[in-house]
Amino acid sequence: MSTKILTSPFILFLTIFSILTIPSIESNTGSNSVLLDNRRFKHHYSSGIARKGLIFSTRKTNWGYPVGRNLDSGKNKSISRLLEVPSVLISGNLTFFSQNRTFELGFFSNNGGTNWYFGIWYGSIPIRTYVWVANRENPVRDVRAATVRLTERGRLRVAESGGFSVWETENVKRGVEAKLLDSGNLVLLSLEGEIVWQSFDFPADTWLPGMNITRYQSVTCWRSALDPSPGNYSLRLKQPEFGEFELVYNDEELYWSTGNWTGNAFASVPEMTVPYIYLFRFVNPFTPAASFGYDEMVFSPEDGGPPLTRFVVDSYGMLKQYTWSSQTENWNMFWFRPENDCHVYGLCGNLGYCGGGHSARPCECLSGFRPVDVLAWESGDFTSGCRPIGESLCDGNDGFEEVGRVSFDAPFNISVSASRSVCEQLCLKNCSCVGININEKNDVCMNLYGSMLNLRNMTGDSTEEKILYFRVGRGVGSKKNKWRRNVILIGGVCGVLVVLGFVVLLLLGLRKKRERGKKKEDNVFPATNLKVFSYKELYGATRGFKEEIGHGGFGVVFRGELSDLTKVAIKRLERPGGGEKEFRAEVCTIGNIQHVNLVHLRGFCSENSHRMLVYDYMPNGSLSMFIQRDGQSSQTHLSWDVRFRVAVGTARGLAYLHEACRDCIIHCDIKPENILLDDEFTAKVSDFGMAKLIGRDFSRVLTTMRGTLGYVAPEWLSGVAITAKADVYSYGMTLLEIIGGRRNVETTPPSATKEVAEKWFFPPWAARQVIEGNVAGVVDDRLVGQYNFVEAERMAMVAVWCIQDDESVRPTMSMVVKMLEGTVEVTVPPPPQLLQALVSGDSFRGVGNVSGQDSSTGAVCSDESNHVSGVSSSSAHKA
Repeated sequence: MSTKILTSPFILFLTIFSILTIPSIESNTGSNSVLLDNRRFKHHYSSGIARKGLIFSTRKTNWGYPVGRNLDSGKNKSISRLLEVPSVLISGNLTFFSQNRTFELGFFSNNGGTNWYFGIWYGSIPIRTYVWVANRENPVRDVRAATVRLTERGRLRVAESGGFSVWETENVKRGVEAKLLDSGNLVLLSLEGEIVWQSFDFPADTWLPGMNITRYQSVTCWRSALDPSPGNYSLRLKQPEFGEFELVYNDEELYWSTGNWTGNAFASVPEMTVPYIYLFRFVNPFTPAASFGYDEMVFSPEDGGPPLTRFVVDSYGMLKQYTWSSQTENWNMFWFRPENDCHVYGLCGNLGYCGGGHSARPCECLSGFRPVDVLAWESGDFTSGCRPIGESLCDGNDGFEEVGRVSFDAPFNISVSASRSVCEQLCLKNCSCVGININEKNDVCMNLYGSMLNLRNMTGDSTEEKILYFRVGRGVGSKKNKWRRNVILIGGVCGVLVVLGFVVLLLLGLRKKRERGKKKEDNVFPATNLKVFSYKELYGATRGFKEEIGHGGFGVVFRGELSDLTKVAIKRLERPGGGEKEFRAEVCTIGNIQHVNLVHLRGFCSENSHRMLVYDYMPNGSLSMFIQRDGQSSQTHLSWDVRFRVAVGTARGLAYLHEACRDCIIHCDIKPENILLDDEFTAKVSDFGMAKLIGRDFSRVLTTMRGTLGYVAPEWLSGVAITAKADVYSYGMTLLEIIGGRRNVETTPPSATKEVAEKWFFPPWAARQVIEGNVAGVVDDRLVGQYNFVEAERMAMVAVWCIQDDESVRPTMSMVVKMLEGTVEVTVPPPPQLLQALVSGDSFRGVGNVSGQDSSTGAVCSDESNHVSGVSSSSAHKA
């Protein structure tokens, strides 16, 4: 089905087109130039004039086309011969750019040049990132003979040596022109300019802005990082009429879904629609042809245009959203699902074991097993799974090897009420039986048939009573084991004397090392009063890390009790950066930071690979526990007095980190979960200094740890240098939640009134109310008649000042403290322009514009005057 550009009122496409060709004639070819297309006739036009619909044009560009330079008005005979055959668009290693050089088109290879693919990648960044592949299942072997051409039927064809076709479009209507757009879409146009085929209708593993997904399309992962052939995982529309997406394994097994589209969010993942860099849209709902897409936000040219962004289904079955950071020249991952690798169905194949977490290699084979395909396993393709080292031959000599307490999916099974020995005999009689699963408490076992997928270790689960035994070949295994035992015995006898000699030396060395380490610990931390805990101590304090009280991007927090009965919170870091020396140095820095509004660090553990921090325990938990979620009441609500004290206390803690420490510390993750409350509801900022402890992996942690992106300052996405003003923005967002007693992003039920629907993204709605003087409408309705209006108005205006798009307009945290305390006058803030643009149909009637003041700095923190746009200073005392 063909589609015309901009014919649908529902879809917004970028209309900046680029001609997918190179100039065929230089300016010195004379007054007339020759333009060539696939219509088998020649055109003479004045130099510099480009005609729409032509494959070759005389337009001057920065691109070069070696063949084109052989074409001039004096070689009409050769031109005529060229026009008698289909037009060759690309050959060999030649590539083409889109008009703004955002995307590049050509042949590429990931495996040393043995397999070549025709595809599209980003052309404006240093990291080669592919977004579309044509011949995914039929690679070209010799790129020197590879061509992309327009056939006589007007189709795009990829051919290899001898003209053999490996891929071809199936458009019915004849195409005469191909263009690579700056959206990354390769389009084939008819003589009338109608799109007869486009790459956006045939996505690979990447979902780009402007691409619509229908029930007839899916985004399918690569087989591995080096193999672009279709893998096992796809993103597709489950129910087009409701806008629900799902991730599936082999087009059958569902393992994650977004939930229905509510009009402004997905039911299960509202954070996907926090509109900082893109806006989702549902096209023609309630019809079989319904489609879903997203568009980039509109950014001014001064901002450098929209950041590059993409959704990808990776080879591990994870849906991830990336944005490009020009500051770090790398991709930042801002969102992913499922939240755990092991929730991906069939990730590790048959008998493959998923170790959990977000490691580069989540799969492994259990003891006694090995990968079926070692080369594929090493390249990151785990779908072939594992097999036992001594495989079953079904020759009467088979036995069973204990795997342990594991959970698994998929195999057909037959339950039998019998002992283990009886169950084993029944299994051995059937060559299709691969193992048994036994509940030894009640003598019930299952004979297993087929593949066993999604093996997960259940050793620590006290409720798991079944033990898996896998069938192996005893005959083969016994010979191997006997030979191995002999080798081990001989080697042991030969080396026992040497080993005993080294044992004594090793023990003496370890003893001296402990003594040196003890002295070093005593010397490194005398001024901080930080206690150095052993792993054994903290393991006992947490009773084996059983009582989890929090989980964030940096690690898991457990409740513990020390030997002196002091209650503590123990954070186990998941991705510590650097070595032990660097970790201890940064802990020393954090340990020296003392403030009433910062959580007190008591000590740490740095033993082997274990990195843990020990904090004072906060009995009232985090601020997030007292904020409503999606229209449901929280466990209780805070009085206005407590809210005001929490707001001021948090501001003081941040001001101390930014301005009173020897080295400015940017928190980078201010949100209610990181504001803790002691027994008197005093605010304590937690997780400060984590950037130092995490090290180089911090950017990944930061961009993947959030439940929502509603606290991230715009500059995080634009790639500019991050300053302390990023914390100011996050604080402003949190301040709005404190005032309103609700989350900034909430899903909206279909039956919601217009007023409720407008509040789904609270900040722009609240900002409009504040600017128009309706502060009472922003305050938590549970506090009607029970709050100080002057303080509420001051807090609300400060919050709007903090969430300004331009960081130079935002106040410093010390200025925020003064404004909240009333020592500095607060004027009506201008509307945040970006937030204003996010809510369709909203308009501000308030006064003021965002300051056009230019401010750029690469420093982490900067000294600023006490003057802030719209705020006059009457006092200059420190917080």
